[in-house]
Parts: sequence; structure tokens; C-alpha cells
Amino acid sequence: MANAPEEPRGELMVRTLAMPADTNPAGDIFGGWIMSLMDVAGGIAARTFAEGRVVTVSVTDMAFLKPVHVGDVVCGYAEPVRVGTTSVTFHVEVWAQRGGHPPRLKVTSAEFKYVALDEHAKPTPIKRRS
Repeated sequence: MANAPEEPRGELMVRTLAMPADTNPAGDIFGGWIMSLMDVAGGIAARTFAEGRVVTVSVTDMAFLKPVHVGDVVCGYAEPVRVGTTSVTFHVEVWAQRGGHPPRLKVTSAEFKYVALDEHAKPTPIKRRS
């Protein structure tokens, strides 16, 4: 019996098209562009989760698994994995569809930690969900 194909973890937060301006000297999409997309995806999820302003405080377990190519449709997914008093950590994955067509491939994953801030830019408790 064959294993079921892997599915993205979490909720789709961003989708975009990899463009020629985003390439590195080898012609693949620059890793910094992918990391920025991941921070946007995680930041959207964290802001919604915290119901307010958040800032990125750390990134861990960053893994570039496969290259991203010009023309790929790139999707960022985020799933909360830890909640502290003022922080929330999201597992963020990027999946790509080569040339915009299935199947999708997991190309990158990492853990992004965000801290909730109040109106004075000071850490503030995250409201607990029941």
C-alpha cells in the first residue's frame, strides 16, 4: 500500500508567483525572498491569533528542502505550535507548484516566534482561547 502524499500543515496565509527579479546568481529563487514570504505568512497568522500587533523575535529550524524556480506558484502555510504568555510560535511551510501546476512540493519549513505588543510597543499578554 502506497503512503498518502504529504499535505501542508496549517492554514494557507499567502500565495504568490516566483518572478525573475527574485532569483539568485544560480537562477533559483533567492532564499531570502522565501524567508521573507514565510515571515509574512507567519506574521499574518500571529497577528490574527494575538488579535493585535506582533513582531518577529526568532526563527529556528530553517530548512531549505528544494529549490524554487521562476514561474512556480509559492504558498505559505502557518500552524501555531506553542503559546506563551506574550508569544506564539508558528510552524511555517512553503509549498510550490512547478510552473503553477500540481503536484505541490514542500520546499521550505521553519519555526517563527512572534511577541504580541501593546500600543506602547511593550510585550502584552496573548488572550487565551477556550
